[in-house]
Amino acid sequence: MGSAKTNKSSGTKNSPKRSAANDRRAKIEEARRLERARERRMRVITIVASAAIVTALAGGVWYFLSEDKKQEQAAAAARDADIKGVKTWKDLTQNHVSKPVDYPMNPPVGGDHNQVWMNCDADVYAKEIPNENAVHSLEHGAVWVTYNDKAAAADVERLKKRVSATTYSLMSPVPDQDSPIVLSAWGAQLKVGAASDSRVEAFFDKYVQGKQTPEPGAACTGGRDA
Repeated sequence: MGSAKTNKSSGTKNSPKRSAANDRRAKIEEARRLERARERRMRVITIVASAAIVTALAGGVWYFLSEDKKQEQAAAAARDADIKGVKTWKDLTQNHVSKPVDYPMNPPVGGDHNQVWMNCDADVYAKEIPNENAVHSLEHGAVWVTYNDKAAAADVERLKKRVSATTYSLMSPVPDQDSPIVLSAWGAQLKVGAASDSRVEAFFDKYVQGKQTPEPGAACTGGRDA
Protein backbone atom coordinates (compact mmCIF):
# COMPACT_ATOMS: atom_id res chain seq x y z
CA MET A 1 0.00 0.00 0.00
CA GLY A 2 2.83 2.43 0.87
CA SER A 3 4.64 1.86 -2.42
CA ALA A 4 1.57 2.51 -4.54
CA LYS A 5 0.87 5.72 -2.68
CA THR A 6 4.41 6.98 -3.29
CA ASN A 7 4.22 6.32 -7.08
CA LYS A 8 0.90 8.11 -7.32
CA SER A 9 2.27 11.07 -5.44
CA SER A 10 5.41 11.18 -7.71
CA GLY A 11 3.38 11.01 -10.91
CA THR A 12 1.11 13.84 -9.79
CA LYS A 13 4.05 16.00 -8.74
CA ASN A 14 6.06 15.63 -12.08
CA SER A 15 3.18 15.99 -14.54
CA PRO A 16 3.13 19.86 -14.67
CA LYS A 17 6.90 19.90 -15.30
CA ARG A 18 6.62 17.48 -18.19
CA SER A 19 3.82 19.58 -19.63
CA ALA A 20 5.88 22.76 -19.39
CA ALA A 21 8.89 21.03 -21.00
CA ASN A 22 6.72 19.77 -23.80
CA ASP A 23 5.37 23.27 -24.33
CA ARG A 24 8.87 24.69 -24.49
CA ARG A 25 9.97 22.04 -26.99
CA ALA A 26 6.89 22.71 -29.08
CA LYS A 27 7.58 26.43 -29.05
CA ILE A 28 11.22 25.85 -29.99
CA GLU A 29 10.23 23.52 -32.83
CA GLU A 30 7.66 26.03 -34.04
CA ALA A 31 10.23 28.82 -33.93
CA ARG A 32 12.67 26.65 -35.85
CA ARG A 33 9.99 25.78 -38.38
CA LEU A 34 9.14 29.44 -38.84
CA GLU A 35 12.85 30.29 -39.18
CA ARG A 36 13.34 27.58 -41.81
CA ALA A 37 10.28 28.83 -43.65
CA ARG A 38 11.61 32.39 -43.47
CA GLU A 39 15.00 31.23 -44.80
CA ARG A 40 13.31 29.40 -47.67
CA ARG A 41 11.33 32.52 -48.52
CA MET A 42 14.48 34.63 -48.44
CA ARG A 43 16.30 32.15 -50.72
CA VAL A 44 13.42 32.25 -53.18
CA ILE A 45 13.33 36.05 -53.06
CA THR A 46 17.10 36.23 -53.53
CA ILE A 47 17.01 33.81 -56.46
CA VAL A 48 14.14 35.68 -58.11
CA ALA A 49 15.79 39.05 -57.51
CA SER A 50 19.13 37.79 -58.81
CA ALA A 51 17.47 36.38 -61.90
CA ALA A 52 15.70 39.69 -62.45
CA ILE A 53 18.97 41.61 -62.08
CA VAL A 54 20.81 39.26 -64.43
CA THR A 55 18.00 39.57 -66.96
CA ALA A 56 18.02 43.35 -66.65
CA LEU A 57 21.79 43.50 -66.96
CA ALA A 58 21.76 41.18 -69.94
CA GLY A 59 19.09 43.33 -71.53
CA GLY A 60 21.09 46.47 -70.78
CA VAL A 61 24.29 44.98 -72.16
CA TRP A 62 22.46 43.83 -75.27
CA TYR A 63 20.95 47.30 -75.68
CA PHE A 64 24.28 49.09 -75.35
CA LEU A 65 26.04 46.60 -77.62
CA SER A 66 23.23 47.04 -80.10
CA GLU A 67 23.52 50.83 -79.89
CA ASP A 68 27.31 50.65 -80.26
CA LYS A 69 26.90 48.44 -83.29
CA LYS A 70 24.39 50.87 -84.79
CA GLN A 71 26.76 53.77 -84.18
CA GLU A 72 29.66 51.84 -85.71
CA GLN A 73 27.55 50.98 -88.73
CA ALA A 74 26.44 54.60 -89.06
CA ALA A 75 30.04 55.80 -88.82
CA ALA A 76 31.14 53.22 -91.37
CA ALA A 77 28.33 54.25 -93.69
CA ALA A 78 29.34 57.90 -93.28
CA ARG A 79 32.95 57.03 -94.10
CA ASP A 80 31.91 55.09 -97.16
CA ALA A 81 29.46 57.73 -98.38
CA ASP A 82 30.48 59.99 -101.22
CA ILE A 83 31.37 63.53 -100.19
CA LYS A 84 29.96 66.10 -102.57
CA GLY A 85 32.67 67.93 -104.44
CA VAL A 86 35.46 65.42 -103.88
CA LYS A 87 37.48 64.78 -107.02
CA THR A 88 39.28 61.43 -107.30
CA TRP A 89 42.14 59.97 -109.33
CA LYS A 90 43.05 56.32 -109.90
CA ASP A 91 46.09 54.38 -111.07
CA LEU A 92 48.58 56.81 -109.54
CA THR A 93 52.22 55.78 -109.76
CA GLN A 94 54.21 55.20 -106.57
CA ASN A 95 57.83 55.32 -107.64
CA HIS A 96 60.51 56.86 -105.44
CA VAL A 97 62.38 59.63 -107.25
CA SER A 98 65.02 62.14 -106.27
CA LYS A 99 64.03 64.88 -108.72
CA PRO A 100 61.08 67.33 -108.79
CA VAL A 101 57.84 65.89 -110.15
CA ASP A 102 55.46 67.77 -112.47
CA TYR A 103 52.11 66.85 -110.95
CA PRO A 104 48.87 67.29 -112.95
CA MET A 105 46.98 68.71 -109.98
CA ASN A 106 47.81 71.37 -107.39
CA PRO A 107 48.30 70.41 -104.61
CA PRO A 108 49.21 66.90 -105.78
CA VAL A 109 47.29 63.88 -104.49
CA GLY A 110 49.60 61.07 -105.59
CA GLY A 111 52.13 59.87 -108.08
CA ASP A 112 55.89 59.49 -107.96
CA HIS A 113 57.41 61.01 -104.85
CA ASN A 114 60.51 61.44 -102.75
CA GLN A 115 61.60 58.42 -100.73
CA VAL A 116 61.36 60.50 -97.52
CA TRP A 117 57.89 61.38 -96.30
CA MET A 118 56.95 64.66 -94.66
CA ASN A 119 56.25 64.24 -90.96
CA CYS A 120 52.48 64.05 -90.66
CA ASP A 121 51.89 63.34 -87.00
CA ALA A 122 49.61 66.37 -86.50
CA ASP A 123 52.30 68.62 -88.00
CA VAL A 124 51.52 72.23 -88.95
CA TYR A 125 54.08 73.93 -91.18
CA ALA A 126 54.26 77.72 -91.39
CA LYS A 127 56.02 77.67 -94.77
CA GLU A 128 55.65 75.77 -98.02
CA ILE A 129 56.83 72.17 -98.03
CA PRO A 130 58.08 70.06 -100.98
CA ASN A 131 55.26 68.39 -102.89
CA GLU A 132 57.30 65.23 -103.35
CA ASN A 133 57.65 64.69 -99.59
CA ALA A 134 54.01 65.57 -98.89
CA VAL A 135 52.78 63.07 -101.49
CA HIS A 136 54.74 60.35 -99.71
CA SER A 137 52.79 61.28 -96.54
CA LEU A 138 49.54 60.84 -98.46
CA GLU A 139 50.73 57.39 -99.47
CA HIS A 140 50.93 56.59 -95.74
CA GLY A 141 47.30 57.62 -95.22
CA ALA A 142 47.65 61.27 -94.20
CA VAL A 143 45.30 64.13 -95.01
CA TRP A 144 47.11 67.26 -96.20
CA VAL A 145 45.39 70.59 -95.51
CA THR A 146 46.60 73.54 -97.59
CA TYR A 147 45.55 77.18 -97.87
CA ASN A 148 46.38 80.38 -99.72
CA ASP A 149 46.18 84.06 -98.82
CA LYS A 150 42.45 84.16 -99.64
CA ALA A 151 41.67 81.91 -96.66
CA ALA A 152 40.30 83.83 -93.65
CA ALA A 153 42.69 84.05 -90.71
CA ALA A 154 40.03 82.52 -88.43
CA ASP A 155 39.67 79.57 -90.82
CA VAL A 156 43.41 79.00 -90.87
CA GLU A 157 43.52 78.97 -87.07
CA ARG A 158 40.58 76.59 -86.90
CA LEU A 159 42.25 74.20 -89.33
CA LYS A 160 45.53 74.41 -87.43
CA LYS A 161 43.73 73.24 -84.29
CA ARG A 162 42.06 70.41 -86.20
CA VAL A 163 45.32 69.19 -87.69
CA SER A 164 47.21 69.62 -84.41
CA ALA A 165 44.74 67.20 -82.81
CA THR A 166 44.90 64.59 -85.59
CA THR A 167 47.69 62.15 -86.20
CA TYR A 168 48.17 61.27 -89.88
CA SER A 169 47.52 64.83 -90.93
CA LEU A 170 49.64 67.83 -91.88
CA MET A 171 49.07 71.42 -92.95
CA SER A 172 51.00 74.01 -94.95
CA PRO A 173 50.45 77.02 -97.19
CA VAL A 174 50.29 76.60 -100.99
CA PRO A 175 50.10 80.16 -102.33
CA ASP A 176 49.32 79.24 -105.96
CA GLN A 177 46.41 76.85 -105.35
CA ASP A 178 43.12 78.03 -106.86
CA SER A 179 40.93 77.60 -103.75
CA PRO A 180 41.26 79.23 -100.31
CA ILE A 181 41.33 75.81 -98.62
CA VAL A 182 42.13 72.40 -100.09
CA LEU A 183 42.07 69.00 -98.39
CA SER A 184 44.04 66.26 -100.10
CA ALA A 185 44.43 62.52 -99.54
CA TRP A 186 45.94 59.88 -101.78
CA GLY A 187 43.83 60.02 -104.94
CA ALA A 188 41.21 62.40 -103.50
CA GLN A 189 40.81 66.16 -103.11
CA LEU A 190 38.22 68.60 -101.80
CA LYS A 191 38.19 72.36 -102.29
CA VAL A 192 36.22 74.53 -99.85
CA GLY A 193 35.87 78.22 -99.11
CA ALA A 194 35.65 78.01 -95.32
CA ALA A 195 36.77 75.75 -92.49
CA SER A 196 33.19 75.60 -91.18
CA ASP A 197 32.09 73.62 -94.24
CA SER A 198 30.69 70.32 -92.90
CA ARG A 199 32.55 68.44 -95.63
CA VAL A 200 35.86 69.24 -93.93
CA GLU A 201 35.06 66.92 -91.01
CA ALA A 202 33.60 64.35 -93.38
CA PHE A 203 36.84 64.38 -95.37
CA PHE A 204 38.94 63.81 -92.26
CA ASP A 205 36.65 60.99 -91.11
CA LYS A 206 36.77 59.23 -94.44
CA TYR A 207 40.34 59.73 -95.60
CA VAL A 208 42.62 59.76 -92.54
CA GLN A 209 44.03 56.22 -92.84
CA GLY A 210 41.08 55.55 -95.14
CA LYS A 211 40.50 52.76 -97.64
CA GLN A 212 42.36 54.71 -100.32
CA THR A 213 45.64 54.46 -98.37
CA PRO A 214 48.27 52.48 -100.34
CA GLU A 215 50.41 51.87 -97.24
CA PRO A 216 48.12 51.93 -94.19
CA GLY A 217 49.90 52.15 -90.85
CA ALA A 218 53.20 53.32 -92.34
CA ALA A 219 55.10 55.90 -90.29
CA CYS A 220 54.18 59.57 -90.07
CA THR A 221 57.23 60.39 -87.95
CA GLY A 222 60.93 60.02 -88.58
CA GLY A 223 60.69 61.75 -91.96
CA ARG A 224 61.33 65.30 -93.08
CA ASP A 225 60.16 67.96 -90.65
CA ALA A 226 60.81 71.27 -92.44
